[in-house]
Amino acid sequence: MDLNQYLSMFIDEANDHLQALNEHMLELENQPDDVGIVQVIFRSAHTLKGMSATMGFEDLASLTHQMENVLDLVRNNLLAMDSFIFDTLFRSLDALEAMVSDITNGGEGKADVTAIVASLQSIVKGDYKKEAASEDGSSASGEEEQNERLDEFQRSILEQSLEAGMHVYHIHIRLREDCVLKAARAYMVFQVLGQYGEVVKSNPPAQDIEQDKFENGFSVFYVSSEQESRLQQEIGQVSELDSVQVQPFTLDDVRNWNSQIDEIQAGKQEAAATAAPSKPDVKQEQSAASESPSAPARKANTAAAATGKPVGNRTIRVDIERLDVLMNLLSEMLIDRVRLEQLSGELKNHDLTDTVEHLSRVSSDLQNIVLKLRMVPVDTVFSRFPRMMRDLAKSLDKKVDFIITGAETELDRTVIDEIGDPLVHLLRNAVDHGIESIEERIAAGKSETGTVHLRAFHSGNHVFIEIEEDGHGIDRAMVLKKAIKNGVVTAERAVQMSDEQVYMLLFASGFSTAEKVSDISGRGVGLDVVRSKITSLGGHVIVESKLGQGTKFIVQLPLTMSILSAMLFRLGSEKYAIPLSSIVETSLVKKEKIRRVHGGIRMVDYRDSVIPLLSLSTLFDCPNYSDMEEEEIEIIIVRKGERLAALDIDDFIGQSEIVLKPLGTYLKNTPGFSGATILGDGQVALIIDPNALLK
Repeated sequence: MDLNQYLSMFIDEANDHLQALNEHMLELENQPDDVGIVQVIFRSAHTLKGMSATMGFEDLASLTHQMENVLDLVRNNLLAMDSFIFDTLFRSLDALEAMVSDITNGGEGKADVTAIVASLQSIVKGDYKKEAASEDGSSASGEEEQNERLDEFQRSILEQSLEAGMHVYHIHIRLREDCVLKAARAYMVFQVLGQYGEVVKSNPPAQDIEQDKFENGFSVFYVSSEQESRLQQEIGQVSELDSVQVQPFTLDDVRNWNSQIDEIQAGKQEAAATAAPSKPDVKQEQSAASESPSAPARKANTAAAATGKPVGNRTIRVDIERLDVLMNLLSEMLIDRVRLEQLSGELKNHDLTDTVEHLSRVSSDLQNIVLKLRMVPVDTVFSRFPRMMRDLAKSLDKKVDFIITGAETELDRTVIDEIGDPLVHLLRNAVDHGIESIEERIAAGKSETGTVHLRAFHSGNHVFIEIEEDGHGIDRAMVLKKAIKNGVVTAERAVQMSDEQVYMLLFASGFSTAEKVSDISGRGVGLDVVRSKITSLGGHVIVESKLGQGTKFIVQLPLTMSILSAMLFRLGSEKYAIPLSSIVETSLVKKEKIRRVHGGIRMVDYRDSVIPLLSLSTLFDCPNYSDMEEEEIEIIIVRKGERLAALDIDDFIGQSEIVLKPLGTYLKNTPGFSGATILGDGQVALIIDPNALLK
């Protein structure tokens, strides 16, 4: 039987089960005595094992089977959960996700999981605690190897750097045995590295190196434009170094690094297993569920939920390409609808007008339904963050309460696919830069547990996503000091900048206020990527902060990128469109009311302020129209964040629903335009990007 026809279904369902397993594991970590949650996890793992075996993915099925053995002991009260078991199960889920990702990319879903399987088997046998007690040295080396692993965020930074033409190096530095101030020498090495590039990851972590908690050596993953020989020479000038090894990495080296670490660790565990005699099965202590007063109530709730009536399946899976085709067909129909409306207006035939009006109503309803079909809850992105935040807080030794609201808010699928990485950057910065350490929070009179809110909500034709934390906030003076030092702004300009303008400096390329580089952030890599990605999606970012109270990042995104409401206007014989979401109002201004300031910039009065007047006819070099010759000019007031500007035009055509079409390969980088649309009369109108004009 050909199983390829079921492959896409398997991938979708496997991802659903893995997401559910992650969520329930986090829930179980908070309620380790709740056997009901374990039952749910066991069923999900069992289903995943059966699916994998049916499709012929033996490594997936085998690892899931080993997880089942552990979960079976837990659900039968023969094993009590502890931190080692949780960490091992989470590592197993990471391995399963990597295998499914490999299958998605056309691979066979194979991976060397010997180390994880050995850990799971030691849990089942009950000898993992004894091994941990008797093998402190080996566990330390195993932990060191685990610290060498690259997480998803670090790997993506290295891959993006290589694709951008930068060099990636794995640098191993060894200090001399007689070195007295190891932390000071390590700091000097980091100072040298900071001059020529960015440290993406260090092992041991930067905090441990700073506190002298390391042996005679450490290693870093490093991004730079410098050649290997230059780096070797510069680092070698630091005294009391025994050796410096600089190893260039390719894209394949980065992608295969974690599997190499797993193989090394598996080899060591295998050698240890053959050297030690096998232990008999040990029956674990009864779970302490009965000791928890709230456990019976939780069990009762679980039982009550289980007796509920089954709900019929009311959903079907549809390939996203089919929805794209449907959207393109609808776009063509909208163009024809506008043309029909123009013709009926010219012919003034009553029957034709009635028919066209009915067609317009039906096509509008159809348009709303198709757009809703493409809408996906942001929960599909948000649901992967609780696990990430748990791991981050644990690695930074911080207590973080992560609260998600508005996960049911819907966004266009094309936006959902792109927004994940920017949110990862912002959340990591919130935990690392924003939330203080436990000691600092207590000293400041705060709760030792920091709070990070992730919110999503609709407003008009936009979706807003907020990331807010109650940390120490952004220090305006520190940001300006760093900006002046890096040459981003001058000292004279810094004095005149508003708080919002200062906060936006954080998005400058390579800018970071971190006093020390950590594995999480502080490299100056990230926030510039966040802004460029969100801007490419037609959105923008706002930063609000109060020193000592916290920071809020507000991301504004369009509901959809395919069909939008726009104002059409003329410049001579040429037609243009501008999104209604960017327009504040339209107005008329007489020639004598236009002021000229130093440098020839034209300004007009707007309410209680003065705003710049941009000449579109000059910017776009219109052949048969110039606003300079007009006695009275029609203007459109547009907004980007807090900035306002007036755009002069020749004549308004009116509002219309337009279909956004890309400009194509040769024109895609044309400044000032986000795309084009085909009007009802067949003419092409360029769509103006107000964000680009207001830069």
